[in-house]
Amino acid sequence: MVFKRVLGSLGVGGPVVDTVLDRGPVRPGGVVRGQVRLRGGGSGCDIEHLALELVARVETGPGGEEHEGGVIEEHEGGVVFDRLRLSGGFRLDAREHRDVPFTIHIPWETPLTELSGQPLGADLGVRAELAARGAKDHGDPEQLIVRPLPVQEAVLGALGRLGFGLIAADLRLGRIAGSGQKLPFHQEFELTPAPRYIHDVNEIALTLLTGPDGMEVALEADKRGRLSPGPSTSHKHLPGGPGAPGRHTVSHEGLEHRDWTGEVDSWIRALIQARGARTAPTARTGAVAAGVAGATAAGAVGGVVAAGLGDALGTGKLEKLGNLGKLGNLQRLQHLEGLRDAEGAGPEEEHQG
Repeated sequence: MVFKRVLGSLGVGGPVVDTVLDRGPVRPGGVVRGQVRLRGGGSGCDIEHLALELVARVETGPGGEEHEGGVIEEHEGGVVFDRLRLSGGFRLDAREHRDVPFTIHIPWETPLTELSGQPLGADLGVRAELAARGAKDHGDPEQLIVRPLPVQEAVLGALGRLGFGLIAADLRLGRIAGSGQKLPFHQEFELTPAPRYIHDVNEIALTLLTGPDGMEVALEADKRGRLSPGPSTSHKHLPGGPGAPGRHTVSHEGLEHRDWTGEVDSWIRALIQARGARTAPTARTGAVAAGVAGATAAGAVGGVVAAGLGDALGTGKLEKLGNLGKLGNLQRLQHLEGLRDAEGAGPEEEHQG
């Protein structure tokens, strides 16, 4: 997809900006390449700076939400979660064509937008920011497709084999207490219980925080009232901490040597036991299928199709994710483009191209 937008705040006849991404999905911690195409307007224009932003659609309410370090920058519902400065000041002549190539590192905690070929409803994009004449304007975001890392596939595949179903994958403001979370929001997978747990829990919430050395797993049980459509939760620190029930750390290495189904099953059992959850099934169980179809994942353009995503997590489509033998030598993680390089990428870098 290529977008074109005349930058209205820069005046009639001002520059036009296109952003073009190289085709193909990316994994958390990887890189995205492309170019920003600038086209001069009817007269020359002094450009103050050109930047690139990663944006996620997260419901934050009017004016953005407070977080550590200030107000989250928000533009038409998009929260900026990373930024790359491409250029300082330069002159763009009338009708001039100028292409600026870029490589931008994707943060390790970037939410997933696809799982087993199914869209998750998370709306991420890459957009250009152009400053001129004392004003700033943004191009429309180019859609960013993010697929899971092998360590994420391992956990999600095990849940699928155990019989859990996926309701939604919301983007929620807030930090997981005691974690190494860097972004001001996280992705929360809401899961219907596997048959063996139907008498013990109504819902499981899962967050996967990936980093260069591994992944933090946060599980919560019986989170009632989270299936209704509406804005995401307000900013807050979520309960828990290292060593608490439902908190686990997993390395990127040695995935093929672990019994993921058994291990994840033990996580769920320990979580339920710790909470003493013994909730009998109610009419709510039957309401899930009807109610979730209308529920909207926070930041999604459209509603999550509960039936399709539930099938993806609970049937053979996602069971393939758990076949770690097909992943080959997992040291290839070191060669996933930009995975290790991303650790050193700052929030704003000068373009070196």
